[in-house]
Amino acid sequence: MILAKIHVTLKPSVLDPQGSAVTKSLHALGYDEVEDVRIGKFMEVKVNTNDRKTAEERITEMCEKLLVNTVIESYTFELTEV
Repeated sequence: MILAKIHVTLKPSVLDPQGSAVTKSLHALGYDEVEDVRIGKFMEVKVNTNDRKTAEERITEMCEKLLVNTVIESYTFELTEV
C-alpha cells in the first residue's frame, strides 16, 4: 500500500483573503516578523498498490480530475510505502 501526502496551495497570482486575514491577525498578536501567509490544503490518500509508478499516475489523475482546481491551485505530493 502506498500513502500519498498531497499539498495544495493557491497559485502565487491568486489573491488569498484567508491568508491575508491570518497575516493581519498575527501582526495584531505582535508577530511582526511574519511577512506573508498563504493558506492551502493537505490530504492523505492511501492507494492499494505497491507499484510507485502506478500510484503516481493514479494520484496525478485524481488531483487533475477532482482534488485540485488547477485553474487557481498548484499541488505537489510525496509517496511513501505503508
